[in-house]
Amino acid sequence: MPTWLRREVRADPITALGVARQVSAHLGEGLRGPGGRAAARRLRWLLRVRAVGLAGPEGAIEWSGPPTDAAAALELVGSVLNRGKSATHGELAARPLVVDHDVAGVLVVDGVGAAKAVREAAWLVENALERGRLELSEQEAARSELRALRAEMSPHFVYNALTVIASSVRSDPELSRELLLDFADYARYSLGRHGEYTTVADEFEAIETYLVLQRAVMGDRLQVQIRVVPDVLAVPLPYLVLQPLVENAIRHGLEPLGGGGTVSVHGEARNGDCMISIEDDGVGMAPAQVEQILAGKASNRVGLSNADRRLRTAYGPWYGLVVETERDAGTRVVVRVPLSQPGVRPS
Repeated sequence: MPTWLRREVRADPITALGVARQVSAHLGEGLRGPGGRAAARRLRWLLRVRAVGLAGPEGAIEWSGPPTDAAAALELVGSVLNRGKSATHGELAARPLVVDHDVAGVLVVDGVGAAKAVREAAWLVENALERGRLELSEQEAARSELRALRAEMSPHFVYNALTVIASSVRSDPELSRELLLDFADYARYSLGRHGEYTTVADEFEAIETYLVLQRAVMGDRLQVQIRVVPDVLAVPLPYLVLQPLVENAIRHGLEPLGGGGTVSVHGEARNGDCMISIEDDGVGMAPAQVEQILAGKASNRVGLSNADRRLRTAYGPWYGLVVETERDAGTRVVVRVPLSQPGVRPS
């Protein structure tokens, strides 16, 4: 047995806790993921037994250490998967791993005291698998929200933009060509396949393209102010967060006024964070309505709740959106993200 397996666990509880945390991390992608064998190895170290095996629902066992009777272990796994109950054979003990009321696999322990050890180890593995499933569910929910956001590209805006482009084909062919290229860029960014994260620079470029097209539609009724400091241009943030907020400012803030107005977009670094504000001098709304929207209980301004959830999922509850508004007093949305975050990078 390797010397690292012969260490006395009880003499170093801090190390044991660290190893337990590593087991959880290794199982983030499930029993059959790339970390399955490493998780079994860590469990063997924690339990100080001859061998530990992890089996998925198909029955194949990933072992750490040689079992005394591999054939008997396979029979135990088959029995546990079929009956959903623990089983033993000599010093072999197998226990079902139940996640969301389903048997997700089997834990097999081979060694003295295996029947007792398998109960404690199964609890650790089940919690790791459940956490992994929740994280995958959150990621899929975020992807679904992004698909929904893409589908929200306003048909009204598309129709108006294409109408303006068509109307200028004869009177100003050069302008028509430039606007058509801008529209292609807008559609490519809004509807194309992108990674989960982009940069502030790319989002601001998408905002500028969108605002050029809106200016072509609304003319001088729309005034625009854009200012971003170079320090935040490379900051990563979830793809398609800022542009929908600008679109909301125009659709729900300015257009109801009829006479147009001003949209201001500013980005700066402050106290270790990237702060981006989108402000309009439109109709505004009641603070209670904002609470309903951010809670997902109101369908209006889908970009607000979507962006807030995605930001908090990526960076934690300290980050997300702050919305300042009153009726007839315009709206200011502040996006707060860290200047850097481990594991978050443009793709």
